[in-house]
Amino acid sequence: MGAPIFIAGSTAVGKSSVAMEVAKVNGGEIISVDSMQVYCGLDLGTAKPTTEEQTLVPHHLINVVELTESFDAATFIDKARGAIEKIEKPIFCGGTGLYFNAWIEGLGEPPGADEEIRAKLEEKEIRELLEELREKDPATYEVIDRQNKRRLVRAVEVIRLTGKPFSSQRAAWKGEAPPNFILLQRESRDLRQRIVARVDQMFDDGLIEETSALLPALEKNRTAQQALGYRQVIEHLRGERDLPETKALVKSRTWQFARRQQTWFRKMRGAIRIEVEIEESPGDTARRIFDLLK
Repeated sequence: MGAPIFIAGSTAVGKSSVAMEVAKVNGGEIISVDSMQVYCGLDLGTAKPTTEEQTLVPHHLINVVELTESFDAATFIDKARGAIEKIEKPIFCGGTGLYFNAWIEGLGEPPGADEEIRAKLEEKEIRELLEELREKDPATYEVIDRQNKRRLVRAVEVIRLTGKPFSSQRAAWKGEAPPNFILLQRESRDLRQRIVARVDQMFDDGLIEETSALLPALEKNRTAQQALGYRQVIEHLRGERDLPETKALVKSRTWQFARRQQTWFRKMRGAIRIEVEIEESPGDTARRIFDLLK
């Protein structure tokens, strides 16, 4: 097996298209590093590679679990290890920082769940969880998804169990990029415009219909339900807001998520950073990657 190539970056930066071009040139296969593309059925909202793209270039860790199943970083490592044994030229591509970290540095030993504490926290409103997090761990408060109750509960749970800020425990991560770690970046205005265009296309392609068909399963899987786009469409289907408001909210939430991804990846010391130009094609970016890896 050759040395893996890692292609990372925020949502809508163009990772998947560039990884496809890299794979076409070197005959590699792509291992998806995306916590939501693992779920069968979550296609449009996760910008999952099409059937044609997956036929053209083999992809791994896409559609590997049903919406009735759970998936976490430990499962990712297990499945990625199984995939990489069969791949001569692996290309890790995605934006889930936790999974990259788990693969590069290991999982560490976070405390297990405390059912009593978790049950009490799940009864609290998001506002209450945020207040406790802001008081006990301002660093995590600044970067966490403040609408994702599951993550808020876990962060506060770890703080209560250990007596230490969640951020200080994550700070033990070295953040050292392995060889061949490519970080794609774009100018903020360009990235935001790409996010707007992507969200509009998702709705045009049928995101509401896809979510409606998956609703019974999504409502039983709190992790999958947190996927950007799906959560907001579920609220729309419940009558909580109209379609224009829903689209605007998905765009806003996606931009906020991209900013958090950028914050995480900025910590990757030694990464090869590539600023992608507005009119630059995926093929041109792939050629730049090969030039830098010579």
